Amino acid sequence: MADNGGDIDAEYRIRDGDYVVLKRGDVYKAAQIQKKRKIVFEKQWFFLDNAVGQLYGTTFEIEAGGAMKPHAAKQDVSAADRDGKKAGTDNRNIVDDGKSQKLTRDDIETLKEQGLKGQEIVQQLIDNSTTFKDKTEFAQEKYIKKKKKKYDNNVSVLRPSTRILAMMYHGREPGKICHLRYDTLAQMLALGNIHAGSKVLVFETCAGLVLGAVMERMGGYGSVIQFYPGGGPTRAGMENFGFPPHFHQTLHEFPLCKVNALLAGRLEAEEGPEAAAEPQEEASSGAEVKEEAPEETQEMEVTAEGDESKEKERQERRRERKVYERKVKMEEKRKKLTATAALLEERHADGLVIASRFHPCPVLLGLLKFLAPSRPFVVYCQYREPLIECYTKLREQGGAISMRLTDSWLRQYQVLPNRTHPVLLMSGGGGYLLTGTTVATDAAKATTKQAKEEEPASKRIRLEEVDGASSNNSA
Repeated sequence: MADNGGDIDAEYRIRDGDYVVLKRGDVYKAAQIQKKRKIVFEKQWFFLDNAVGQLYGTTFEIEAGGAMKPHAAKQDVSAADRDGKKAGTDNRNIVDDGKSQKLTRDDIETLKEQGLKGQEIVQQLIDNSTTFKDKTEFAQEKYIKKKKKKYDNNVSVLRPSTRILAMMYHGREPGKICHLRYDTLAQMLALGNIHAGSKVLVFETCAGLVLGAVMERMGGYGSVIQFYPGGGPTRAGMENFGFPPHFHQTLHEFPLCKVNALLAGRLEAEEGPEAAAEPQEEASSGAEVKEEAPEETQEMEVTAEGDESKEKERQERRRERKVYERKVKMEEKRKKLTATAALLEERHADGLVIASRFHPCPVLLGLLKFLAPSRPFVVYCQYREPLIECYTKLREQGGAISMRLTDSWLRQYQVLPNRTHPVLLMSGGGGYLLTGTTVATDAAKATTKQAKEEEPASKRIRLEEVDGASSNNSA
């Protein structure tokens, strides 16, 4: 029984090399478990070595020297639990002149050097405050919460998830994810019909957060094709999820600059000259090295011929190794591009998700052609005007129905006894979403009709005879 329990818990335990999210209060930070690696979080440094083997969600207490140990469950200090201490009726006679606290900054540092923990320091601050007993019960709770947030040295280690990482990015660096809020991201996953076994197209410039959310929802089944601008995709947010290797096998990539060539059927023609140019450049560089070698030999008369030949051979081997590695990388990249192009040429994708800092209209009109009919698409933008333009263009050219342009709104509430009210500081906006469903256009019908007309003459004659016989019978 004990062994079975250990096997079940092994999935929820922290292992070396795992990606985790550190949490202190409302602040998050992504990190990777590596031995003897110093982590700096909220102006405090520590090591995550002792977290290995513990369960996710465990709260650790940071000790001297950066060591971590599981935090023992203790009764927190609260105004209601303090025996013999009474609260005041109001705060009208309290003056914030900075003289109510007897402990100075040096005294607090001395307490830390003596080994006192955060909760004990908070208790000392309460005992040495001359105005604490005159505060109301609500004001005392607020004072304790504020001091605990400042002096508490507890850190929780969480398993990465879409919600946690979205809150982390939105709280620390919202510009990196185009100010995409976690509730808006949840709507994108739901409206895009992201599920296991589907083929989803993703174009995003949100540090890989949207890509990771789609992969997490699919659970490692199906295929995800990521379109990227520039020289390569950005996947920092996706890597923070810590997906197993089989998740990465479902991920494909395709450069956005070659979409038009693929739609026009010129992708192979464009790849040919580029691939042919590589060996010519390498061959020319090799020729230059061979031509320059005799000149260098003549100039270096002092150097011994034996050492010179060895150095020459060493440089030649190093150059050949670099050329070979470059050829291998180019070949792998070409194979991946060809495989992804084959998936796109089928034009039977099940969904499209766009969340980018670029103007979404040309991207949406181009990528919609890879979707099968009756498939959803979702476009996120921080501003409304670009999505209005997308909506107008789709209405004009057709190919989409059930289009809706919505904005996200979220309000957080503080839920406490006799103090339940909306949080004063809230997000001003969560961006805008354009959603819709693809349909077959007249161009697709014309293509089908053209395919029928290209049938052999004998087959068309037989079909006409059958149609004529059926019309005579009906008459």
